[in-house]
Amino acid sequence: MARLYMVRHGRAAAGWDTALDPGLDDIGAKQADVVAAQLAERIGEPRDVQVVSSPLRRCQETAMPFAALAGFPAHIEPRIAEIPSPVGVAMGERTEWLRRVMNGTWSQVFDTDGDPYREFHRALVHWASSVQHDTVAFSHFVAINALIGRALDDDRVLIRSLDNASITTLHVGTKGELTLIDGGSEADTLIR
Repeated sequence: MARLYMVRHGRAAAGWDTALDPGLDDIGAKQADVVAAQLAERIGEPRDVQVVSSPLRRCQETAMPFAALAGFPAHIEPRIAEIPSPVGVAMGERTEWLRRVMNGTWSQVFDTDGDPYREFHRALVHWASSVQHDTVAFSHFVAINALIGRALDDDRVLIRSLDNASITTLHVGTKGELTLIDGGSEADTLIR
């Protein structure tokens, strides 16, 4: 049994429709410091947890302050990355695609957008279900919602409007079952 703390990255310096891999802006950097302190308070001894991050810069930069408290760098975990962009969709059209996806269910995404999204979801859930040690994971809005959905047996893509640097806490059972403990703070999320 393990606790899984899923942290949404801090505010990015650019939107999903303008940059493939932006870092944090000044507000996002401050959010990273605040969430590090919140995690340390919740967990107790930061050295007692594993720390993982999506390969994307905004997550790695959000992880840095907490990893510094823990005394070791975050391990990069590709399975908790952002939902992949559809092939052939121009950068400026990504936001419209994402809005459509977030208004539906994973079943609809699998039917409409195909195997890459089925594999993204499968790999993400498999990763979370196999966590055996308390872990802090710095990830993304859609990925965290997918794990909340798995825990609640809810097929919707968007379940919670997670704020930047929010902490969603899940319990991972002995058979890999996920239970939602704390859904994380919400805010109006700008999909840009």
